[in-house]
Amino acid sequence: MVDTLERYAPNENLRRDEAAWRAQNIDWHFAEIQLDVSNATDSSASGYSSITTLNFSSKRAETFIDFIHESVDEVLVNGTAVDLDSAVLDARIYLDNLRTDVPNTVTITGTALYSRSGEGLHRFVDPQDGQTYLYTQFEPSEARRVFACFEQPDLKTSYRFTLTGPAAWHLASNQPIVDEVLHDNGTKTVACAPTPPISSYITAVLAGPYHVVRGEHIQKLEDGEELSIEMAATCRASLAKHFDGEEIIKLTSQGLDYYHQLFDYPYPWGKYDSAFVPEYNLGAMENPGLVTFTERYVFTSHATEGQYEQRANTLMHEMAHMWFGDLVTMKWWDDLWLKESFADYIGTLANDEATDFTTAWTTFAARRKAWAYVADQMPTTHPIVADIPDLLAADQNFDGITYAKGASVLKQLAAFVGADAFRDAARAYFRKHAYSNTSLDDFLEALESASGRDMGAWAEAWLKTSGVPKLHVQYDTDEAGTITAASLIQSGTDPVTGEKIARPHVLSVGAYQLADGKLSRTDSARVELAGESAPLDFLVGSKVPDLVLPNDGDETYALIEFDQVSRATLLAHLSGLTDSLPRATCWASLWDAVRSATLDAQSYVRAILDHAHTVTDAGVFGVLTDQLITSISKYAAPELRAELRTRAAGVLTGWLTEFESGSDQQTTTARTLARLARAGVAGQVIDAFLGEQPNQYQVTVDDQLLWASYIALAAAGRLDEAAEARMHEAAKTKPTSVALNAVRTALAARPDAQVKETAFDTVLMARDEQGELSNDALSATALGFTLGSAALLAPFEQRYWAAVLPVFETMGMEFATRVIEGLFPGHQDLDGAVEQNQALAASTDWLERHEGAPTALKRILLEERAELERSLKAQAYSRTRG
Repeated sequence: MVDTLERYAPNENLRRDEAAWRAQNIDWHFAEIQLDVSNATDSSASGYSSITTLNFSSKRAETFIDFIHESVDEVLVNGTAVDLDSAVLDARIYLDNLRTDVPNTVTITGTALYSRSGEGLHRFVDPQDGQTYLYTQFEPSEARRVFACFEQPDLKTSYRFTLTGPAAWHLASNQPIVDEVLHDNGTKTVACAPTPPISSYITAVLAGPYHVVRGEHIQKLEDGEELSIEMAATCRASLAKHFDGEEIIKLTSQGLDYYHQLFDYPYPWGKYDSAFVPEYNLGAMENPGLVTFTERYVFTSHATEGQYEQRANTLMHEMAHMWFGDLVTMKWWDDLWLKESFADYIGTLANDEATDFTTAWTTFAARRKAWAYVADQMPTTHPIVADIPDLLAADQNFDGITYAKGASVLKQLAAFVGADAFRDAARAYFRKHAYSNTSLDDFLEALESASGRDMGAWAEAWLKTSGVPKLHVQYDTDEAGTITAASLIQSGTDPVTGEKIARPHVLSVGAYQLADGKLSRTDSARVELAGESAPLDFLVGSKVPDLVLPNDGDETYALIEFDQVSRATLLAHLSGLTDSLPRATCWASLWDAVRSATLDAQSYVRAILDHAHTVTDAGVFGVLTDQLITSISKYAAPELRAELRTRAAGVLTGWLTEFESGSDQQTTTARTLARLARAGVAGQVIDAFLGEQPNQYQVTVDDQLLWASYIALAAAGRLDEAAEARMHEAAKTKPTSVALNAVRTALAARPDAQVKETAFDTVLMARDEQGELSNDALSATALGFTLGSAALLAPFEQRYWAAVLPVFETMGMEFATRVIEGLFPGHQDLDGAVEQNQALAASTDWLERHEGAPTALKRILLEERAELERSLKAQAYSRTRG
């Protein structure tokens, strides 16, 4: 075994074997953390005081503690100071004089850094009122940026936070405040109650002049007792007028009721705060007692039903983590699915059953599964139970496979063993493993006990293999057109092993007939598919249906390859399919056919323009309009795009007046038109949105549409001096972070070589003339840079490839990922053979010449290259279907 105390630098990327060694030797009893952020409003202050006291037992005299710091001022081991020069190396503090007979107390005093990347303790200054806000984001391993700790999920302990900050600020952590002291210098110190045992990555701190809405949830327990859960919902003060905190409190209560009934285990974390924070890298994070959400869920513009549904789904997802992930936590990141797959599945289930939203599973089929299908067809795909050798690999495994494929597979599992057995397994799992760490075998054991079934084969087939299974119906007919034999066929290849995919499925297959423009289900059968095929006897003796739909109820994880009759029916009559879940399933499989170059993009565009306006599910309608843009800009042959854009602009402009004014569909259509207009179409519509109001289309121009219109104007080359002055004036009048970042995007979007040069340099350096960029500002500039023709951006490709490795080696993971993905030359026009494309060839060449590059970097580039190649192949297919 490698000497896990071998000193090396940089040493932020903790390895699995190092974590396992430490877990064998350390028993962590408690941690006390004192943070003083009273200097946060001073922009010249780069860091803050962080004092951590760790009490633990050790089987060995030596170990290491994680701390990414600005400085370490003192390390005391059992009251004795250690030599800092020998103990502190990069992100670790090495100790070699520990006691092995009684517990050790180690106190580390130092300065931690404020963050602008969204990792660690992020500092944000509100451009509207100048107020400063702080929040933490730690997953998978950023707690060590704030305080010294054993940064791995299987070393749980009880944390007690003491926070010092301005007296008027809202200060919070995972547990309630039990003491508060006001100081003469205008600051205060609050002490929080100790947490139950938790992992470092789900600790949290919130500090700033946040607006707070409070509530209380009273939960009646099985034994007749009542559990009181104090609730709070917070946002920045400047967003208070837009914040529907009472709705957040209501949804939280609905979720708590549901999960108490489902899990039969009382909520274990005392209070439940929901904090909506700026410049957040994620949708949300499940810190027990203090859940953090992106403030994009504080809607300052018209929010569609789909947006509200998505917010509720996220809230339910994070609440599921209070049990799956927080109460019972995976030992290491290989089993990340034990929390994320479960939260994605059960969160959607809760949204469907506990709230007023009725299309949660439809949106899941259209959006979340689509994410999974894309990820599972990448060269970097992996089993749901993944191989995670280190923290960099863990950071990248928060992907469509771990979340959405895992959730889809768990939905199939519930169909396979039955919902009651699944529920009973979860209950037993929580009771047995509360406050501890588990792996795959622990959950399978609970599942086998609850269901009476051997789950080994199921787990091997679903959790330890890769790739998307495809289902199609094969049938024979006689001279009269009557079906004489029919089978459901499973196909596909595991891209990792090269083996055939042969997974067990329990699903329904539906038969539909077309009458008076409507597609109605005429028959359906429940099918168990154990290998390559299963008979569909219910179809024998009938005429060929207009549509045969495998996975009719979206019970399993598989794409559908439609027979010729079914595909033709769908392309011509999708608006006749009114049942929302099978309709979403059909759209998703047709979309995959476009991406797989088996359906030309122009046919899919025509289908959207002919049928999407009849889709009343706001979430699915939004997915389809997104796919419309992508189909034209990435998957259609270049010579067809102008005509497709013109037609799309015309149809969508017509929809503006057909849809009810202010409706979700009209709002989504207007926003889609603004994106289309970046390529120079729909100029009259954009001018109307930016002109005197009300406009001729009766569209309400909210902030989101206003800024999307300015970006469109700029990208189309129409942001003249007068328009630019109006844009700056609008941002000055209402200087929100959204507005300022939109201005960044618009200015970088102008089709001018010098503009692109400036934008490219700004992103590469993550700085502009005003200083260091935040995470969101960096991405806003990168977006503007990419809004240009392939010819305009081609001169930057050589510089891009020269900069990739230095960027990854000198920036943190979040910034490096945003830069490398943001500047990748992924939008190309096919000219000649696919393999002759210059950007694709350069990608291949770089990867071949840098075999020794960090695995995490190669994964980013492999995925970008794969998506580029896919788009070029789709363009080639589109060209042949002209």
